Amino acid sequence: MTITDTAKTVYDLITPELRTDLITMVREDSWPEMTDDEGERGVNQMAAFLAVAANSTQKATPSLRVDLFWHAFVLHTRPYADFCEALAGRFIHHVPDRNSGHNPTEGRKAMRRTADVIRDNGFETDPEFWPADNAADCSQSYAGCSDSPVAK
Repeated sequence: MTITDTAKTVYDLITPELRTDLITMVREDSWPEMTDDEGERGVNQMAAFLAVAANSTQKATPSLRVDLFWHAFVLHTRPYADFCEALAGRFIHHVPDRNSGHNPTEGRKAMRRTADVIRDNGFETDPEFWPADNAADCSQSYAGCSDSPVAK
């Protein structure tokens, strides 16, 4: 797996100490069998998602596993706000969408579109975090959470 300079820069915005805390939180709250390697990859997938979401005019939707890391990061309000400012010059809001219906097909389509945009922007997507069609273990059952797209 190669890491582009852009990806490395984005990943480096999250300190090793914060990475450890995010991995610990996700493990304790949601994914007890997660390995340290999966945790590191999860933090990177979340950072890549946020990098794309920060500059997109379209809604970006994370996979369930990426969203676990985003939830943990949002709870670290100061480092999260600093990350958003460094990455986008603005706060990237986490927007739950629980009232639009629970359509698994639409949720998977939105997640696939987001993964395509992440790849189009020079980041790699990890199949363990961005599953293929009908991968029930970590695809959202509906569009779920998204970012706050840039208004243009």
